[in-house]
Amino acid sequence: MSDSTPSVSASLLGIEAELRATLQAVAEADLDPFAAALAGADRVFVHGAGRSGLALRMTAMRLMHLGLTVHVVGEVTTPAADQGDVLLTASGSGTTSGILRAAETAQSAGCTVLAITTAPDSPLARLSAEVLVVPAAAKLDRSGSVSTQYAGSLFEQAVVLIGDALFDHLWRRSGLSADDLWPRHANLE
Repeated sequence: MSDSTPSVSASLLGIEAELRATLQAVAEADLDPFAAALAGADRVFVHGAGRSGLALRMTAMRLMHLGLTVHVVGEVTTPAADQGDVLLTASGSGTTSGILRAAETAQSAGCTVLAITTAPDSPLARLSAEVLVVPAAAKLDRSGSVSTQYAGSLFEQAVVLIGDALFDHLWRRSGLSADDLWPRHANLE
């Protein structure tokens, strides 16, 4: 490691600072429509590609722990979406073709489409009933002006924490205890 290379601790603190600033901006947005749509959904479908998709899988798990019926788009057991369902998406660019096709199909089926994105004017945002704009660098932005992290890391980190915040809000609103949720935790690990 050269003298100019930051330590892992310095990298961690830099990431924390970027994430804190980003989440403060997100917290100023109105997240309640997202929570209301999830709470009122017959079923929740989540869809994202790459690391954004992995982040949404974490949200899917927590929403399932809460007792919601949740499916990950692309899994072989995912049923057809229908009216009364919600499609929760994450795409930094808002242009990922598979996510756009799913949003178009969901919208045609009468689903509510929710989007987490960095691009408020994207095709995905235009297809969505609710849009949460995360002020993070898009995946292809390598300028370092919005984030010093690689590619869409800041966006993906924010998606994880936004999902956890939505879950936490819905859980606290439900009045259920941790013991009430525990029986839904995986037991085939």
